[in-house]
Amino acid sequence: MKPAAATLGSFLRPLAVVFVPLLLIGWAGAATLPLDIPLSQPLRSRETYQAVRDVSLHAQTLQTEEDSSSRLMPQVNTDQNHLKICCLHANILDFYLNNILHQRDNMHPKMHRLKTDLHRVSKDLQTHGCNVTHYHEHHHAVEFRRKLKAMGGERGMTKAVGEVDILFSYLQDFCVQQRNQTSD
Repeated sequence: MKPAAATLGSFLRPLAVVFVPLLLIGWAGAATLPLDIPLSQPLRSRETYQAVRDVSLHAQTLQTEEDSSSRLMPQVNTDQNHLKICCLHANILDFYLNNILHQRDNMHPKMHRLKTDLHRVSKDLQTHGCNVTHYHEHHHAVEFRRKLKAMGGERGMTKAVGEVDILFSYLQDFCVQQRNQTSD
């Protein structure tokens, strides 16, 4: 019985040496693949994420305690179609680019990087079918603009810049082509 076990062991050992690394590579490769493909590359860029984070945190330090307890960015029902949520936030992004961020050029050293990357995101999303003007009268877009106007001037602008991280998170989460849709 021992010779058969020894023969089996000597046969399995080289197989294990070959197949275990292949399995680990396959598993590690699968673990590093994103679940979804972003509709715009800056949404997965570390540099863009860092610029968003740094600019947002800087603006948050300039807010009053009262301002930090309120929120301009509306919360959406995430059970909706991802592309609709994406396009809604593309509309809000367009508002940011045209009405908020261009007035804050000197607010933070990473503002230029942030604006450049967000312009690219906006352009990419429009290429993927987001008609930002279609969502202009969506109740969430209207609510955002109403709250911003009510907060007023400098205070509202600073609050909006402080929430650019929330906007970016929505864009990252919903402006994706889901993996199961890519195999069609």
